Amino acid sequence: MADNGGSVSNSRRICSVPEKFQLHLAMLALQFGYAGFHVVSRAALNMGISKLVFPVYRNIIALLLLLPFAYFLEKKERPQITLNFLIQFFLLALIGITANQGFYLLGLDNTSPTFASAIQNSVPAITFLMAALLRIEKVRLDRKDGISKVIGTICCVAGASVITLYKGPVLYGQSSTVQVNIAMFESLGDAKGKSWTLGCIYLIGHCLSWSGWLVLQAPVLKKYPARLSVTSYTCFFGLIQFLIIAAIFERNLDAWVFHSGGEVFTILYAGVVASGIAFAVQIWCIDRGGPVFVAVYQPVQTLVVAIMASFALGEEFYLGGIIGAALIIVGLYLVLWGKSEEKKFAAKESAAIQSISDHSNIRSQPHIKSSITQPLLPPSTENV
Repeated sequence: MADNGGSVSNSRRICSVPEKFQLHLAMLALQFGYAGFHVVSRAALNMGISKLVFPVYRNIIALLLLLPFAYFLEKKERPQITLNFLIQFFLLALIGITANQGFYLLGLDNTSPTFASAIQNSVPAITFLMAALLRIEKVRLDRKDGISKVIGTICCVAGASVITLYKGPVLYGQSSTVQVNIAMFESLGDAKGKSWTLGCIYLIGHCLSWSGWLVLQAPVLKKYPARLSVTSYTCFFGLIQFLIIAAIFERNLDAWVFHSGGEVFTILYAGVVASGIAFAVQIWCIDRGGPVFVAVYQPVQTLVVAIMASFALGEEFYLGGIIGAALIIVGLYLVLWGKSEEKKFAAKESAAIQSISDHSNIRSQPHIKSSITQPLLPPSTENV
């Protein structure tokens, strides 16, 4: 495993200029894909698609896309499945698929795509906080990286709290010229007459579920290192859980029928782009650029969503949301900077320990030292 890690880090260091360009291009495309998912999901809800039927179809499509790659690409590295692994996959699905996607749709239904995306920027900080509480992540308050991570986490929590508790006045609304352009999208507008605070609480639940999923994946992947297979099993159990919930609470059979091409498009987009393609692109970007590189692009998604939602949904911007989003983005970068500095410090510490170890080995073997320090040529006798 150590060799694999070394080869990955070496491949990042020798990453060519064209590949760096491809990485940046891929991350931008990924953010546009996710941004489109926020807007498309909101459109699906406003079309009347059931909040239980939508994730069922989405996960069916995602599972059909993931299964062939997981089966053929991970034949050699996939451990034998056991009951213990199945229980862990079921719990991962409960947190990372069912709770994660369920809370997201409930929150989005009561707020807007822009603020759903803005709150998601708090996921890295919440993940760090959870990992620290579970002693998976170490916090050194006597170093600048530890202080930066703590302050960043506080900023993210403060930002999410501002978005939830303070809506504030409208800073930007629909102008008369924009009204004409968005008339065709009037059925896809902002969440009117719904509970903004409740929606933000749901979105915080979504972020907590997402962060918990990321933290709990780490010990599972150590024992079962086939990432695509873990994701496929998780998606499968998530699909089963949603089917059971839908069978109990969604009694209307008409909800399972597509009534327009728009509904088909939203479900296909969610399954193919937001789950299948996005997952593959993200794995490649993490492998070649590292998790910090991928996370830094997250706020770009919020900006893209704001622009898309403004033109397509006629979304309004509120002061509380802008302040909260700014705090979350600042907190995100503080946490990421702290993680980056922590890695640099760990690398220097490791190099220093290795140097001391090598030096002690040389001193413990005098014959090696004498053969190195003695000159290769006899001393000159010209001045004798």
